[in-house]
Amino acid sequence: MDWRTQEPAQDPCLKRINVLAHSMGNRVLRETMNKWDKYDLASGAPLLFRNTFMVAAYIVNEALEEDGTGRLVTHASRNVSVYFASDDLASRSSKISNLKNKVASPRLGHTGPEDMRAVPTNVYAIDCDNFNNRYDTPKGHSYFLQDNNGKPGKVFDHMFNSIKTGRVEVEDVRNRRHILTE
Repeated sequence: MDWRTQEPAQDPCLKRINVLAHSMGNRVLRETMNKWDKYDLASGAPLLFRNTFMVAAYIVNEALEEDGTGRLVTHASRNVSVYFASDDLASRSSKISNLKNKVASPRLGHTGPEDMRAVPTNVYAIDCDNFNNRYDTPKGHSYFLQDNNGKPGKVFDHMFNSIKTGRVEVEDVRNRRHILTE
């Protein structure tokens, strides 16, 4: 933070920060933002990230709502892209295993945000059902890397376009939803 506030007169860093969190990494991201806010910030998080990519997120699907535990991720990001797949076996298994902890809510990486009207307008839901199991057989969980031919996959291409343009491509602009197809 000291480096960030120095604002060097010569040769300032103009690069933007983009962050990718996969699976349990989304819990780490969420809790890092919450602890930073609790111990170091006045209230709320500064805009740090151009894009935050939440892939197969292992957090409840209401987390990004304004009263949710992941709200600071949306405050710190220009764009938050949530990539999900309903047939992601790891997300489905996590939901079942959490019944013992009395947490029955679907995971963000399994369904996307529960209600797009309840999340900030910088949150985008990207459905990856059409190919996730082909990229990662049989779990369908690590579908953001490459296709079966070793080429960048659909999620990677979508993320790269967001980084390049600063905009998240969605076909349903009003509802901020997109279905990625192969």
